This record gives sequence, C-alpha cells and structure tokens, in this order.
Amino acid sequence: MICRITDLRYKEVINMRNGSVLGTVSDVEVDTVTAKVCSIIIYGRCRLFGLFWREDDIIIRWCDIEMIGEDTILVNMRPEFREHHKQKSTGLFGRLFG
Repeated sequence: MICRITDLRYKEVINMRNGSVLGTVSDVEVDTVTAKVCSIIIYGRCRLFGLFWREDDIIIRWCDIEMIGEDTILVNMRPEFREHHKQKSTGLFGRLFG
C-alpha cells in the first residue's frame, strides 16, 4: 500500500498490547538528512475546553508501528511507556502568561 503523509493524518492509533485507543495522528517527524519518517505524534487531549491546558503529546517511534490500515494504525508499545514533549502553547492562559 502506498500512503502519503497527509493520508496518515487523522488515522486512529490503537495499541495492540491492551487495545486502547491512543488518539489520532496529528503530526509526523521526518529526518531531513535521511528523508525517513522517525515518528508519529498524537497531540495531547484538551482539558477544560482547551482554555487552561492540554495533556502531553504522545510520540510513537516508527519502529513501534506494526500495521497501517485504511482507517487505523496498530502500534505495539507498553501502555505505561509514552514519550512526551512539552507543548509550545498551553491554551489561553499559556498564551497570555507563558
């Protein structure tokens, strides 16, 4: 199957180890030197309508992806292990006071 990066966006990501839905693909990290996709990113869920904060993003390494289907991506990662990175913007107050 041939897939464009834009086709990955909004696919639902499911962890095969416990069947949990992690979210939908929001972004992709690409190594510009090797032109390879390094990971997919699921943006953190908004809390309190996104006014105050968001949860941390989930970064899933490309090697943890087991299968990419029409609507879903199956990953194999420990449920307690998630790579996170800080948000640049944390809602209304983060923009005003951050």
